[in-house]
Amino acid sequence: MALKLPDPGSPARIGTRGSPLALAQAYETRDRLCAAFDLPETAFEIVVIKTTGDRVLDRPLKEIDGKGLFTKEIEEDLLSGKIDLAVHSMKDMPVEQPPGLLLNTYLPREDVRDAFVTMGQAQLDDLEEGATVGTSSLRRKAQLLNKRPDLNVVEFRGNVQTRMTKLKDGVAQATFLAMAGLNRLGMDDVPRTAIDPSAMLPAVAQGAIGIERRADDTRIAQMLEAIHDLETGQRLTAERAYLAALDGSCETPIAGLATIKDGQVHLIGQILRPDGSESHSDRMSGPIEDGAKIGAELAQILLDRADTDFFAWRHG
Repeated sequence: MALKLPDPGSPARIGTRGSPLALAQAYETRDRLCAAFDLPETAFEIVVIKTTGDRVLDRPLKEIDGKGLFTKEIEEDLLSGKIDLAVHSMKDMPVEQPPGLLLNTYLPREDVRDAFVTMGQAQLDDLEEGATVGTSSLRRKAQLLNKRPDLNVVEFRGNVQTRMTKLKDGVAQATFLAMAGLNRLGMDDVPRTAIDPSAMLPAVAQGAIGIERRADDTRIAQMLEAIHDLETGQRLTAERAYLAALDGSCETPIAGLATIKDGQVHLIGQILRPDGSESHSDRMSGPIEDGAKIGAELAQILLDRADTDFFAWRHG
């Protein structure tokens, strides 16, 4: 069956959040599709959708609702036909999609590392005892306190510009951002030091862009096949199976990273208590085709190692 490409008069609609980073990811998706099929930009329309996580800015994310904070409204519009495909930061994505939706297209992964951002000290270890660090990530907070329980960690939400203003105003001495976001936004002027994953393991799927569609939309499915990055998909298969087995969300202190070398997938995982008082980590390797199995097995190893009340805070 011949692929029916979008008509510039009736463009395919790409749904996205409205942040500068989300828009950059949507434009990258559009540009890759245009290049793959020699289409003009007018063949696609970028549709901005405000999510719960975008609307509620005065409370920590964990106090709102653990899962789907940045996806629920977008997926509702995808199911209703208001948009034809949705572009997501994969670290924000719940491990299960609503019935009728499919997420199996990934763009080439960016830098997975966290960035330590400060107006003064260049390294995390240089922070003075009792210094204040701002972050909205429960994972980063737990990892930081696990290494430096002396530090004062405060809630830090907002875009890059907002966070840099807070640093200049002395609200905190340092914060963290994702290297992937800084790279995609071309923010070379932001003072940062990339943190090696061995020192701070990133969030599951950090640096990856995923594209979601309706399961029965064969036209969009055929189009997305042309821009899917196989290795990113293989890595995320292991990482998201690991996350699913831990019943994790973007507001759970879970870290994980898969790499591929010589036909093998190598997965490292870490779980922490929110206050950083306890941490468990391990790694597994195996054939690429066993990625999902490896992810689930690594999760079980960590769960078996933790105390029975390790995750009790999530359900209390």
